[in-house]
Amino acid sequence: MDKAYVHGYDLRENRRLQDQANTLVELLHSDTSYPAGSRILEVGCGVGAQTVTLARNSPNASLLSIDIFEESITEARGALETSGLNNVQFLCADIFNLDLETESFDHVFVCHVLEHLSQPDNALAILQSLIKVGGTITVIEGDHGSTYFYPDSEAAQKAIQCQVELQKRTGGNANIGRELYPLLKAAGFSSVNVSPRMVYVDSSKPGLVEGFTKNTFTAMIEGVRESSIAAGLIGETTFDEGIRALYRTTEQDGVFCYTFFKAIGTKR
Repeated sequence: MDKAYVHGYDLRENRRLQDQANTLVELLHSDTSYPAGSRILEVGCGVGAQTVTLARNSPNASLLSIDIFEESITEARGALETSGLNNVQFLCADIFNLDLETESFDHVFVCHVLEHLSQPDNALAILQSLIKVGGTITVIEGDHGSTYFYPDSEAAQKAIQCQVELQKRTGGNANIGRELYPLLKAAGFSSVNVSPRMVYVDSSKPGLVEGFTKNTFTAMIEGVRESSIAAGLIGETTFDEGIRALYRTTEQDGVFCYTFFKAIGTKR
């Protein structure tokens, strides 16, 4: 798996991932569960933000959750132990160098991973080979190009574009959500179905205001401030104005929208 992760690996990023996962459980995962006896591969589990939900939704399935970073695996293992669940095994492994038997999994789950890979098409081809005939892959990705809000702000859009550009420079794609259908079809999956999952936030949804607009999205953009300025993508004044504008959307009359895309394909 590509090791370039534009968001970093510090404690604040771990907390941001947990906030994102906890806030969006219903939106992204309410319809994700697997039959008893199924063997599931979760790719790029990170600190276990999605793993706990997967394990809880499918208590009688067995999961193998992998990540390229041992530190993340340690965090994920701790999160699972805290949850009291015991149907997950962890493995530190690179998606592009997996020592796993072909057609040995009933289902594969990939969430917020492809956006960081320079070769998402190759990754999907590898994963397709690991799935049994009739099995499925579920992929969830965001798309920063789907972001819009009120009051609108040119400075905020420029700050967001900095994150998109920095991720592009590391080989990733922050707008990959819109590409899931062609990517899965090209990898050989059939019956591909993509469902957009919009996060709509206004002041009547205080949980989303805090958990998503502030602690997930705006925190993510804030996190690239120094690298964006150092790269000459934006000036300090404009970036800071953009961040203030994103926080402005969390006020009583503000609105914030972002769309994730969830794709499911079948191996025939």
